[in-house]
Amino acid sequence: MSYVIGIDSSTTATKAQLVDEAGGVVAVGSSEYAYDTPQPLWSEQDPELWWAATQEAVAGVLAKTGVSGNDVAAIGLTGQMHGLVLLDERGDVLRPSILWNDQRTGAECDEMRDRVGKERLIQITGNDALTGFTAPKILWVRNNEPKVFDRARRVLLPKDYVRFRLTGEYAIDRAGGAGTILFDLAARTWSDAVLEDLDLDRSLFPDTYEGHEVTGTITVEAAAATGLFAGTPVVAGAGDQGANGVAVGAIDPGVVGLSLGTSGVVFTATDTPAIEPDGRLHAFCHGVAGRWHFMGVMLSAAGSFRWFRDELAPGADFGDLAASAGEVAAGSDGLLFLPYLTGERTPHPDPLARGAFVGLTVRHGRDQLTRAVLEGVAFGLRDSFELIRAAGGADLTEVRASGGGTRSAEWRQILADVLNAEVRTVATAEGAAQGAALLAAVGAGWYDDAADASREWLRLDPPTSPGPNAARYEELYPMYRTLYPALRGTMHGLSAI
Repeated sequence: MSYVIGIDSSTTATKAQLVDEAGGVVAVGSSEYAYDTPQPLWSEQDPELWWAATQEAVAGVLAKTGVSGNDVAAIGLTGQMHGLVLLDERGDVLRPSILWNDQRTGAECDEMRDRVGKERLIQITGNDALTGFTAPKILWVRNNEPKVFDRARRVLLPKDYVRFRLTGEYAIDRAGGAGTILFDLAARTWSDAVLEDLDLDRSLFPDTYEGHEVTGTITVEAAAATGLFAGTPVVAGAGDQGANGVAVGAIDPGVVGLSLGTSGVVFTATDTPAIEPDGRLHAFCHGVAGRWHFMGVMLSAAGSFRWFRDELAPGADFGDLAASAGEVAAGSDGLLFLPYLTGERTPHPDPLARGAFVGLTVRHGRDQLTRAVLEGVAFGLRDSFELIRAAGGADLTEVRASGGGTRSAEWRQILADVLNAEVRTVATAEGAAQGAALLAAVGAGWYDDAADASREWLRLDPPTSPGPNAARYEELYPMYRTLYPALRGTMHGLSAI
């Protein structure tokens, strides 16, 4: 029996998923770690944590299953997107990685718009300059830590640092590269024009590869550290959302991947490098060759539910809370919730956006508050669907959902009703790692392309169809959309206090 491994270097843990030739998950190894917040709105992590966790997760899954490293045909990589890793000429890390959820780079986003021009930046890269992306982080280091920047010889993303430690090679996949907003979206590689405008040397940036292409092989040193076999190929892979899109089969236009984790992501493929003119949707290269994708991101999806449970219903079980909310009528008895607890990206790229309950009365108790949170997240996700339609995305025919929030039958029904679409959950616990493993299977020659592999591997649960509450949500959604414009000034004023 032959296997592939998908390695997912996420924000809080590294997972190594061992997958057999039929796409079955044999076992998952995992190793957790934390990240640092040295100042308000800052988020950093030591890249050595990812490498140590990779060794533990891979060695653990091999030991757990008794599979020999010699039986692993290929490795695929995925992980948190947009994080900045700077290496010196010897390949040593120069400073902690600045992560995707770091918000320090507002001035550098303005600098990018001034140097490149906002409309031109969107036309070339598919995206506006936002604090989460990699390019503003590079400018921040140059502006604030010039001695560090002067020593920098390589820019990598988190999973690509893991690649470097596994193979000794510098490389980046094209889906992840597009997320730096230094890419020419149509050409699927670094934009010489944007690099020139920002005065960034092309030599800082590694060669780019499609998700299934082999970027190197496991070194003798990495083999000794992990239990893998020296010479095992490592494919380019994709960032976590791109890999999850591959895992759920959001490869052909019209199929939507919906991830309901701490953040919420709406992902759909396009045949061409389409853009949303105002940059409210992210437009990246797909992890699959010859495809691009639109992506809408809300920062607090299931994270909103966790906040509500931890702060307002401590000790309660998530499933019990959601079940109780299911007894409340659609609309939560006239209560709406804005899920902008950590700012927002889509459709409002605003780090100062704030959450709110609107419509509170003495009639509202915990169950109504709970349902309002679940509905507010669903409305926020619908915003991305509406933007995709308006930007010329394909007719959205099927929603394939993954992530911890989809385990709730009540929340799945709310999603189906708010989106007015069938929602099918994907029977895989670790979507990003599964997508990385699938790209590894293509790289190993098991399949001709990712679409073939996805059709063989994908396992879908029965659909949740829209019910009678869909009509009520059609009335409520326009009300929800009025809230952010009405409260934006107040939100920004409160943030300044």
